[in-house]
Amino acid sequence: MGVIVGFHFILSGYGFWLPNDPRGSWSEVVREYELAVYGVPVRAGTTRSVAGRAHDRGLRLAAKRALRHSPVRFDGVQAQAVARGFGEAAEEAGYRVAALAVLPDHAHVVMRWDRKDYKAIARHLKAKATQRLSAEGVHPMAGETGRGGRLPSPWARGCWCPFIDSWDYFERAVKYVEENPVKAGLPRQRWEFVVGAGGRG
Repeated sequence: MGVIVGFHFILSGYGFWLPNDPRGSWSEVVREYELAVYGVPVRAGTTRSVAGRAHDRGLRLAAKRALRHSPVRFDGVQAQAVARGFGEAAEEAGYRVAALAVLPDHAHVVMRWDRKDYKAIARHLKAKATQRLSAEGVHPMAGETGRGGRLPSPWARGCWCPFIDSWDYFERAVKYVEENPVKAGLPRQRWEFVVGAGGRG
């Protein structure tokens, strides 16, 4: 691997990609008993998407039905709140976001390399997005109760984060994220704080 020039975060909404998804994940443990009966985590073994891998779709959907809460689906208003939260995180920490797509069940964020730990960056992004959803009164799990009586997080634990080790890879990742909503049948997304691929300096 060469010098790291950026990160590509894939932040899953609650229930989007389960830790024991038969296609693989980066999870090491299944924390919910109701899910554990559907299998143990299988390491994906790659930073590339495994969404197209052949798998037992019925088993995956059965596991989703066993979740404590219904899987999160962000509508358009909620997606805008999520993006505003990401923008607040970027402003707070000086993240240079090159591409962003907020989809109904997950979000893609491509950003230039930052010296902070990528896991801490992912937590920061998700925390600010959650705060913005709550502040605007559009939290998708409003009215539900999680552990300790708290409002559940609309996000899955952790993140998937391929490290980007070349400028060609960086530019491909930006293009992929920019085109992702269109491929999903949604309008192209433009966010004020997103700076694009930009220069290589």
